[in-house]
Amino acid sequence: MNSTNGLRRFSVMVAASAFVAVSFSALAQEIGDSHIKAAHAAIGAIHATDSFDGILPQAAMALKQQLIQQNPDMQELITQTVDEKTLELASRRADLERESALAYAKAFSEKDLNDIAAFYSSEAGKKLIENGPIASRELVKAAEIWQNGIARDLAEQVGEKLKAVAGAKAPTASDGAASAAPKN
Repeated sequence: MNSTNGLRRFSVMVAASAFVAVSFSALAQEIGDSHIKAAHAAIGAIHATDSFDGILPQAAMALKQQLIQQNPDMQELITQTVDEKTLELASRRADLERESALAYAKAFSEKDLNDIAAFYSSEAGKKLIENGPIASRELVKAAEIWQNGIARDLAEQVGEKLKAVAGAKAPTASDGAASAAPKN
């Protein structure tokens, strides 16, 4: 698992570095209406902000629980008031969409955004969004199995070679060479 976490950290670092580099170059560009429109299309196609849909309902539910716990005799009024104010604040979701579109417009060219939206709106793109997490999970499992097998084989082969060259005094995999294998 250590190499999996290391690979994930490395991937995040590379992606962040690329994002920063692209952001600085994109800042020099003027971001027009069509560029923002392309960003909105790409965001919609990749469902980039979908995970934020629960923020307001979760905040409302937590507030209701807190207020009702403090004032159980006002449960009906608290529920009604929180629900009413939650609905009023729902329109602010558009602010997040605007900020997201601006972030994507800074990071990607208009053409790139149109290409992203086109791909993720295609059947293959939709399938990637739907099945990509499953494939990624299976890939991590396969990598862990491979990692364990390669570490075991390396330890065995080194142990055999050392024993052949150094004789009986050579360390074996059971003497600690196998413990050098990464742990999951």
